[in-house]
Amino acid sequence: MKLLLVEDNKELAENVSQYLTKEGHLCEVVYSIKEAEYKLAAFQYDILLLDLMLPDGSGMEILRRLVKDAGVNMGVIIISAKNSLTDKVEGLDLGADDYLTKPFHLSELNARIKSIFRRRHFEGKQSIEFNEIKIDPDTQEVFVNGELVILTRKEYELLVYLIANKNRVLTKQTIAEHLWGDHVDFMDSFDFVYQHIKNLRKKLTAAGAEDYLTNVYGMGYRFKEHIT
Repeated sequence: MKLLLVEDNKELAENVSQYLTKEGHLCEVVYSIKEAEYKLAAFQYDILLLDLMLPDGSGMEILRRLVKDAGVNMGVIIISAKNSLTDKVEGLDLGADDYLTKPFHLSELNARIKSIFRRRHFEGKQSIEFNEIKIDPDTQEVFVNGELVILTRKEYELLVYLIANKNRVLTKQTIAEHLWGDHVDFMDSFDFVYQHIKNLRKKLTAAGAEDYLTNVYGMGYRFKEHIT
């Protein structure tokens, strides 16, 4: 899962980022509204973790601008030291999915992140099911027709990303940014994505899954819900 953390307390931001990285997420960090707006305009994220009290204004400004951009589709968790009912109501009214008051337990933040992702992409179900493929997000295990398939972490993340975006064409660049971070935007080639796609496809089909992955010439890849 790809996250953007907007938090001006650098010590807290580092602690949150390190914990979420250990939990298998990709967490990009910025410290101001200006930096956040650049990232949100240039890249895509699954969840935005948003502090309200930032050095160049209120995080609510970011939420208000996101509301105006109909193309933005991601979860939002407000993280704030302000335990204000007014702020909570305003944030939720503007489209935030959750509001977490500082200080908080990192395990609780992670649980809320996973809950929002499941609700937005998989109807809130504890496990992810796609025809004969079943994924347990808590253990990060993948099964095909009930049999365990051993995937690397990147292959697992790639599979979840493809299923969450089924039937959509995803470019190599989009996949690379989502799984390896925004810095890959400056790379000359994204051919390494092909190898991960190839390995994932090989493991799933060898386990008895249908080949849902299709190459879209000159564009990227699509994980099709139905084989024609």
